[in-house]
Amino acid sequence: MTTDALDISPKLRGRPREFDMDAALDQALRVFSERGYYAASISELTEAMGLTAGSVYKAFKDKRGIFLAAFDRYRNVRCRLRDERLAAAPNAYEKLRTFLIIFAESSSGAVGRQGCLVVGSATELALFDAEVANRVAFAFDVDEQLLVDLIRLGQKDGSVSDRLDVEDTARMLLSLTKGMRVIGKTGRTREQMIAVAETALTLLN
Repeated sequence: MTTDALDISPKLRGRPREFDMDAALDQALRVFSERGYYAASISELTEAMGLTAGSVYKAFKDKRGIFLAAFDRYRNVRCRLRDERLAAAPNAYEKLRTFLIIFAESSSGAVGRQGCLVVGSATELALFDAEVANRVAFAFDVDEQLLVDLIRLGQKDGSVSDRLDVEDTARMLLSLTKGMRVIGKTGRTREQMIAVAETALTLLN
């Protein structure tokens, strides 16, 4: 996953940047995560992003353009931070534990109530927008393949039971983590969601 700033539309390349694109997109994704795509208005987005309507339309063309750019920014940042934490874990079991703890932390408190842009998009937009559906499917596929790879690595290094079906277990953990993001919208505590992650880990031994 790239850690660079998001690409901007071709017509803006080569021009001086008049605002911090990443900072603006971070504020846009907060609005989309909290309000949902349809409930988020252009006025709310421009206010949160600290931009004029003219600047927003010049950079993104419309609300959908803002959403797609915010979606990509969200995935890039989360994947980079996730990979940094996974790299520090000593074996595959601990990497899987780290993966689940990341979702537990993201599914609790104020962050949990804000919700997940990917999961929210899957339920709100994917049925009606093929491009969003493809982005959501790709995001889920990436997470599932990562889980498959970690489980296989764990079976190889002895930290995960070799009796497990790799693909079924990966799909179960994927479903669990996405469900955690939905439940997190109801204001669960960090302790509650960490307990969910720790319970799931018992299935790996």
